[in-house]
Amino acid sequence: MIGLIQRVKQASVTVDQQVIGEIDQGLLVLLGVEREDNLEKMQKLATKISKYRVFSDPQGKMNLSVTDVGGKLLVVSQFTLAADTGRGLRPSFSGAATPEQAKSLYEAFVAYCKDLGIETQTGEFGADMQVSLINDGPVTFNLQV
Repeated sequence: MIGLIQRVKQASVTVDQQVIGEIDQGLLVLLGVEREDNLEKMQKLATKISKYRVFSDPQGKMNLSVTDVGGKLLVVSQFTLAADTGRGLRPSFSGAATPEQAKSLYEAFVAYCKDLGIETQTGEFGADMQVSLINDGPVTFNLQV
């Protein structure tokens, strides 16, 4: 499971010209699900994201997590993160989860983040989405479990 996280001042996701999810300070999480992913990996990644220290403390060091700063999550399914780009000029998606598996784990990830006490907004699984953000830093990390 892959979580590309971006520290944001603001982020939103739009489907059919309607904003369906938006946050202010927090993390935009682009979530990629691979074939071998399961509930254990999902919980491990969600917990890691909730505790990952990417926000600055008063001394300007990245010592605070999204929960420490009372930030929010905007979770967007991102099928292309599961691409194999190692060969050729066209990505291969053979390692990506099936749509059914990916949707199930995506929904479980969102529910688990909410259970962790983090206000969580979402995109729409499988939809054509437009994502807008103001990346704070910029700060972006690729987390995998």
